Amino acid sequence: MDLDDFPDGIIIAGPDGSVEYVNERIRHMARAEGDEMIGMHLREAVPFDDLNGNPWYDSTRPYDGIATRTRISEQAWWSPKGSEYLITASLVRDRPGGPVRQVVVSIRNARVRNQRDRERSDLVATVAHELRSPLTGIKGFTSTLLTKWDKFSEEQRQFMLETVDADADRLSRLITELLDAARIDAGRLTLKRGPVKLDEVVRHVLRNVSGGATPPFEVSIGDNLDLIWGDSDRIAQVVTNLIENALRHGFGLKQVLVQNHTVGGQDGVILYVLDNGPGIPEEMRQRVFSRFWRAGPGAGSGLGMYIVRGIVLEHGGQVEITDAEGGGASISTWYPINEPEGMTD
Repeated sequence: MDLDDFPDGIIIAGPDGSVEYVNERIRHMARAEGDEMIGMHLREAVPFDDLNGNPWYDSTRPYDGIATRTRISEQAWWSPKGSEYLITASLVRDRPGGPVRQVVVSIRNARVRNQRDRERSDLVATVAHELRSPLTGIKGFTSTLLTKWDKFSEEQRQFMLETVDADADRLSRLITELLDAARIDAGRLTLKRGPVKLDEVVRHVLRNVSGGATPPFEVSIGDNLDLIWGDSDRIAQVVTNLIENALRHGFGLKQVLVQNHTVGGQDGVILYVLDNGPGIPEEMRQRVFSRFWRAGPGAGSGLGMYIVRGIVLEHGGQVEITDAEGGGASISTWYPINEPEGMTD
C-alpha cells in the first residue's frame, strides 16, 4: 500500500532519530514542501505537547525506556496552534529487546473522535431526559397516593392511577425503542421471517387506529399482491409508526396505498402513507431518519423513523420521503419478496 494514500499522517525515523520518510498527509499538516522534513530530528518533526506543555518526544522517549516495548499507545497531544491530535507509534526492533531501528509515528486529527464523544454525551443526556420524564410522573403520583390516600376521592385516585399506568406504558415503549435502536446500531436486529401479507398487516393496524369506525381517509389495496417474506411483527411496527406519525404530526392521514412494485428488476410490495401536512423539505428528509430527530409539538422519543429505516433496510427494502400529490408528505416503504430459495419454483 502506498502510504501517501493513507488517511493518517505517517512519519518514519531511523535509528538516530532522523526522519527518513513522511507521507503526503504529514506534508499537508505541516505545510511542508518537497523533502524539507527529511533529515529533521523526530523531536522537531513531531512538535506536539500535552496539556502541561511536555513535548511528545521527551515524554514518550521512543528510543529509550523498556527494551521490550514495541508500541506507544495512542494519546491526545496538542499542536503549537492548539489543535488536538491523536498520536501513536510503533517501535521496530531487529530482535526482541534489541535497539530501536525505526520509529513509525501515526498522527490523526482528533476532531472526528471529539465529535463522536459529543454525540455519545448528547445521547446519554437525551436518554436520561426521556426516561426521567415518565418516571417523575410515576414517582410523584405513587408517593402522593401512598401518603394521602384517604384525602382523595375515588375519581381522583382513579385519575392518578390511570396517569401512572399511561406513564408506565410510555416508559416501556421508550425502553423498547432504545433497545431496538441499539440493536440497529450494532447490526444485531434479528428478524423472525415468514410469509407476510402486507395488505393484512396494514388493515390490522388501521382497525386498531380507527377503533373499528369508518376511517376519514382513503385506503387503496392493489389486487393480487405478492407475498413477501419478512417479520410480520416488525413490519407491523413500521406501519403503525408511519400511520401514527401522519395522524399526530401530519395534520391527519390522507391516504394509505399498498401495491406491487418493482425496484431494480426485483419484485416486491410497496406501502405509501400520505398525510395532510405541509410536507417535509427536501433538505430535511434524510435528517428525519436520524436518532432523536423531532419536529413540532407533541413529538415522541425521536427514535421512530430511525427504527423504521433500520427495520426496512434489514428486510432488504427501501424507505423514501417525497411530496404527495396535492400537498403533504408521502412516505413509502418497499419490501422485496425475498422468497426462500427452497420454495422457489
